[in-house]
Amino acid sequence: MRLTLTIFGLVILASLTASGCGDAPGRSVAEDTPITPGAISDFGVLYRANCAGCHGAGGEGGAAIALANPVYLAIVDDATLRRVASDGIQGTSMPAFAQSAGGMLTDKQIDSIVRGMREHWSKPDVLQGAVPPPYSSAELGDPSRGAEVYATDCQSCHGVGGRGGQKASSVVDGSFLALLSDQELRTIVIVGRPELGAPDWRGDLPGKPLSAEDASDVVAWLASQRPQFPGQPYSGSVNSTGEIP
Repeated sequence: MRLTLTIFGLVILASLTASGCGDAPGRSVAEDTPITPGAISDFGVLYRANCAGCHGAGGEGGAAIALANPVYLAIVDDATLRRVASDGIQGTSMPAFAQSAGGMLTDKQIDSIVRGMREHWSKPDVLQGAVPPPYSSAELGDPSRGAEVYATDCQSCHGVGGRGGQKASSVVDGSFLALLSDQELRTIVIVGRPELGAPDWRGDLPGKPLSAEDASDVVAWLASQRPQFPGQPYSGSVNSTGEIP
């Protein structure tokens, strides 16, 4: 009888040892172990936490351009996407997200966001053989020619002088221009804001897309409308310190 009980006890002990006492009170399990922020790599989680507030849920656009716009992804390369996400755009509403630039994301997380944008939103055939103006240009445009390009291709929606029309808002508002760099203006001119009904560089005029020179010129004209003191509510003159005389 004693031998039987001893064998039974050994069986129970072996069973507990094999299970690792996994059900013991107070013992943590894998599901209960918290994930550190730097270990998160899922694109959806990273995008929602860091990008959706400005670029919209699902990348469809909001205060900032739609990142899910396949035309945008067709003209911008990964190095640029990574640089903008990492370092932000100085003087605009786009902050830096990389830890190396004072943000919260690791380099691997930045890479996950860039890769996820490509995997979820790119469309290889979106241009259908059309050749858009290059994403950036070292050549400065001509504001006078840009005014003519604007009058031909943009005025029907944004109104005379860019001050707004029945179809679209002002593009010369000082606060609006202060929030966007020249490159951001160029990006919008080329890829449009489809979520707001604004067409890309091919426009609404069949067979008359903007050329690379047109894009540079209209951006130069827009930039020339940027006020020295954006948001200034007074019509009077302002001195060099920003004070009203």
